[in-house]
Amino acid sequence: MKRSEINAIMRDANEFIRQCGLYLPPFAYWTPDEWGRKGAEVSEIVQNNLGWDITDWGTGDYAHNGLFLFTVRNGHPDNLKSGKGKLYAEKLLVVDPGQVTPLHYHWHKVEDFINRGGGKLVMELYNSTPKGELDDTPVTVSIDGIRRTVKAGELIELSPGDSITLPVEVYHKFWGAEKRVLVGEISNVNDDNNDNRFYEAVGRFPEIEAEDEAPLYLLVNDYPKYYKG
Repeated sequence: MKRSEINAIMRDANEFIRQCGLYLPPFAYWTPDEWGRKGAEVSEIVQNNLGWDITDWGTGDYAHNGLFLFTVRNGHPDNLKSGKGKLYAEKLLVVDPGQVTPLHYHWHKVEDFINRGGGKLVMELYNSTPKGELDDTPVTVSIDGIRRTVKAGELIELSPGDSITLPVEVYHKFWGAEKRVLVGEISNVNDDNNDNRFYEAVGRFPEIEAEDEAPLYLLVNDYPKYYKG
């Protein structure tokens, strides 16, 4: 992805989030120069990957195979081992119509997806086999606290206000329908480096193919370059 494309996505998503009545935290808007002056007081943001996260899954086609995420809060994976500290995570996702996040599951992360506004969020679900393949057995999930069982691969549509809880090791694929969707994700600690199992190989974090503009704001994968601690 080009830096100019990432900057444009940031501006667009920020405006949509505000239109939905939500706001990002102050650190979202720190410039690269400001990041260069920050010290140990912001280490939680860096270590736990809070902030802007934009991916095209390595396809080069963000409009059809991509996702915007902003991690508002997150604990460290070590917290889960100790049972102490911040044990949860919260994200905001912007999902466009037909923009697909590919099939994947998590070994440890149970997550809620909440449709915060806009169009519909469509999810395709499968149980996984012990070898990580797609199972053809029915999938049981919780939708707004109500247990529901669907066929393997059956689509579930979440309208604004609806939510779904996905257990561990349940494959899920999702996209927007009708119009852009603002999604809230609530889970236990998020660990993108060790807790994602994609059915097909993808690139989780984008390669910046051209720094044709200065970064508007930093992506989480920009922190090592600009933050000196």
